[in-house]
Amino acid sequence: MSFLSKISLANKSLVALVTIAILLLGGFVIPSLKQELFPSISLPTISVVAVYNGASPSIVERDVTNPLEQNLQGLQGLQTETSYSNEGVSLITLSFNYGTDINQATQTVSESLNKAQPSLPSGVTPQVRSFSIADLPIIQLSVTSDQNQQDLATALNQDVVPSLTAISGVGNVSVTGVTNQIVSINLDLNKLKADGISASQVEGALQANNISLPAGDVTTSNGQTVPIKVGNTLNSLSDLQNLIVGAKGASAGAGAGAGAAGAGATGASGFSAGGVGAGGFSAGATGAGGFSAGATAIPTPVKLKDVATVQETVAPSSSLTRTNGKESLGVSIVKTTDGNTVTISNAVNAQISSLQQKLGHNASITVTSDQAPTISKSVNDLIREGLIGAAFAILIILIFLFSIRSTLVTAVSIPLSIVIALIGLYVGNYTLNLLTLGGLTIAVGRVVDDSIVVLENIYRHLQSGEEKKVAIPNAIREVAGAVTASTLTTVAVFLPIAFTGGLVGELFRSFAVAVTVALLASLFVALTIIPVLASWFLTSPKPEKVRKEEKQSPLERGYVALVGWVTGKGWHRALMLGLAAVVLVISLALSTGLQTNLFGSSGGNSFSVSLTMPPATSLQTTSNATSKLEQAIRSLNGWKSYQSTIGSGGILSTSSGTNTATIAITTNTNIDQTAFENDLRSKMNGLKSLGAITVSGGQSSGFSSSNVQLNVQANDPQTLRQASDQVKAAVQGVSGLTDVTSNLTDGSPEIDINVDPVRAAAHGLTAAQVAQNVRLIYSGTTVTTITLNGNQQNVDLYVGTPQTTVAQIKNMLIPGTTGTVTLSDVASVVQAIGPTQITHVQDKQTATISGTVTATNVGSVTANVQKAVNKLHLPSGASVVQAGVGSSQSSTFHDLGIAVLIAIILVYCIMVATFRSLLQPLILLISIPFAATGSLILLLVTQTPLGAAALIGFLMLVGIVVTNAIVLLDLVRQYRMKGFDARSAVIEGGRHRLRPILMTAIATILALMPMALSIGGASSGFISQPLAIVVIGGLATSTVLSLLLIPTLYVIVEGIRGRAGTINQLDEIQESRVNNEEPAVAL
Repeated sequence: MSFLSKISLANKSLVALVTIAILLLGGFVIPSLKQELFPSISLPTISVVAVYNGASPSIVERDVTNPLEQNLQGLQGLQTETSYSNEGVSLITLSFNYGTDINQATQTVSESLNKAQPSLPSGVTPQVRSFSIADLPIIQLSVTSDQNQQDLATALNQDVVPSLTAISGVGNVSVTGVTNQIVSINLDLNKLKADGISASQVEGALQANNISLPAGDVTTSNGQTVPIKVGNTLNSLSDLQNLIVGAKGASAGAGAGAGAAGAGATGASGFSAGGVGAGGFSAGATGAGGFSAGATAIPTPVKLKDVATVQETVAPSSSLTRTNGKESLGVSIVKTTDGNTVTISNAVNAQISSLQQKLGHNASITVTSDQAPTISKSVNDLIREGLIGAAFAILIILIFLFSIRSTLVTAVSIPLSIVIALIGLYVGNYTLNLLTLGGLTIAVGRVVDDSIVVLENIYRHLQSGEEKKVAIPNAIREVAGAVTASTLTTVAVFLPIAFTGGLVGELFRSFAVAVTVALLASLFVALTIIPVLASWFLTSPKPEKVRKEEKQSPLERGYVALVGWVTGKGWHRALMLGLAAVVLVISLALSTGLQTNLFGSSGGNSFSVSLTMPPATSLQTTSNATSKLEQAIRSLNGWKSYQSTIGSGGILSTSSGTNTATIAITTNTNIDQTAFENDLRSKMNGLKSLGAITVSGGQSSGFSSSNVQLNVQANDPQTLRQASDQVKAAVQGVSGLTDVTSNLTDGSPEIDINVDPVRAAAHGLTAAQVAQNVRLIYSGTTVTTITLNGNQQNVDLYVGTPQTTVAQIKNMLIPGTTGTVTLSDVASVVQAIGPTQITHVQDKQTATISGTVTATNVGSVTANVQKAVNKLHLPSGASVVQAGVGSSQSSTFHDLGIAVLIAIILVYCIMVATFRSLLQPLILLISIPFAATGSLILLLVTQTPLGAAALIGFLMLVGIVVTNAIVLLDLVRQYRMKGFDARSAVIEGGRHRLRPILMTAIATILALMPMALSIGGASSGFISQPLAIVVIGGLATSTVLSLLLIPTLYVIVEGIRGRAGTINQLDEIQESRVNNEEPAVAL
């Protein structure tokens, strides 16, 4: 690689222009880099949602979930299939392997659903939805006002949504929590019976008289083609109320059918002669509104208002939303793929005041969720840590070289390498996030290493009196191979991350790219720009100051004495190896006490409180209980805002019902978040009588929750209940685990209406018609739409009066073909207990036991949970499998362990190519486990858990630990080629490489120190801190290993191979062997 230096030295002006161009380009593209909290990852998850209104969980499972699951089996790349059968909705979550083409998978799932469609109930159409992190709202606003919710929603859509949508980078703005206005029509069965009109006639009349159809077109005299539309549109409540839906007093010659066209269609209780349309009175077959000439008596038209109550109202709601105790609506803002989260947030916050004034009515807009402050803080923290680290690195260079010019020349490599890396991120369409910034901050300590080695060797040659034209090329030629090999080994260790599966592989891929580009940039800078700067700014000493003989510093004299001792006598070498082995064994023994987790705390300021009350609890009762939780939260210090959602979380929610509530809490960023969480838990523990309360947040990193999950499976509900109760009781006693809950809730009361087919047939009804008529009473049906005050509203048709007790339901009237029928005449009515949710995992009924880990040692807690489960004697056919953080941690450690092994193999291959030897690289590989001793000890001392970030640190360490050794052994090899014996070569090579090795090691350690101390705070430290601690500990021990253990191993190996003498002596030995002579004594 020294040819790069030759080219750059021959074209110094061009190098200067390229450097300036890089800086200018960086100044242009860096501000354009998007900022995010985490990399945008397309999660390989597809949801299938099927709505079956009014159906109980058992019916949803039988009629919807089971047929869908059967058709979704065996999909390529499918990892897990989980289904939730709730009241009126089936939700199936399909998790695929990472790397799966989600678009292709979505198409395959859609094709499978099409095959399942014929086996589903009428009107049930599954919808397929995929998810990406980019789909999440970057900002969520909550709006309260003195207006009612409908008027407030209208104002938001008219005034707020357009203003926010106009912000550059905003993709979608939606108003949530709105209770829709509807027109409710409640039919009176007695009046229908008295007038001889059926419910189906009314439905037909509404649909037939609110329609517009194309009839063709006509060509006018001026040559224009004008379309013709025929129909009628209902535009007011009055139009609905005065709509003719039938006739009374009609004889056999007149009737009222339900058909839209009126020909040959007769309603359930219509009286037709030849088939009359809705409300029609015709001779033969007349459409709606016609009068029959063959009637013996003129029928009296019946208007809708004569048989029904028509009113504008709000749709029934299964949820409530409050912000800071007041009813509210939400505004969710999703950015485009090119949007900048921080820029959008700043623009939104700047508009809040003016938007509040525009809304009026004491409107208040509260930011309940905003990623931008966390992003800005994390970016600023990491930049500050990087700058402090860079300053430390530059200071070390100044102390060792004691030359301002040399220090400044070397320091140039840091900003240049980082700028080139940022340009690379921009070109690769990466964003500034915790991972990429963390990688660049880690790289700050490493990018200066190549320049230090190059410049230090140039400095040494100049001090020996060589001319710059000779010194610089010679110095670079000596170290170019070693510098290149050492950089490539560090870069190569990140290659396995590209093949690491799971979320960790997806997350750290951008981290690896950032570090790789920065390191390659540092190599480019060291071999091109540094030589040019050295030729311009470094000077040779005056002749009288040139050292005739190189004078050893006190540090070098001490090192030479020490390395000479450990490589001297055989027992000295054995003692050195023994001490290293003892340290390794002790550190490995102590490592059993290491804490483990997946990700540490991100120090977030968001918390969540969940409340689950007994099944069938009303929405109002749950709301009252939630108010008590809100009151307790208001008594805490440090909260900024809280938003309560009572009731169903929507069709994509895995929980449903009016008995649940969730409170999302945002705290002030400047408070002690751990203390707030402890106070919050204490308050909530005092309210456990309200129901099952869980607290989460604060310790989550954003991708990994600290929830332990156990999936209990069985063949029947009774066995499942028994086994899940056993597991739940067992894990409740595990230390460090709290809020243990089960999603297998107690059954809720339900009323079963069993239709007798024989009795129903006697009244001209089928079981399906009875079910449909009961549904019309309790749920209604949307028959058409109407535009009122500029807003389109559904028109929902209800029949009769809903009853509330079993006795009342038995005596309830339902529509029949010959009038009304008492429900008990065609069916039996009983009260029973039914499930509130049925969960399947891999098509098998499952109960999930969940608990929140409050201890830092997540691995220990999950291990204790497993021990508690192993002691159980579960019923026959029941099984328990760990999921949640325990499963994720196990798979992550396995994948990263394999990545470390692959990295070692790659490093070995690079070193074989560098040294052209199979044996010498093994000496360096032996040092890797010894280097890990420092990392393990430092993790123990700092009580830092071993997690994904720490394992990435060990992965980096594989490349870093051999860097200094390569620089040392490369020079040793050069001395051996000059005729030095093995021991003299390692002593002389070590003496010359002592200063650059110490400089690079100390500079890297100090550069990483701000991250290890988490000066920036927990927002970025949950990834960067453990990684930095591992690298610092490993680099500290690897430096000692490079300077003492590797020389010892080298001398021992060369002695075993019979190559410990000088090159001349080796030639004599070879010649004497050929001539059968005694070889000369080897030194």
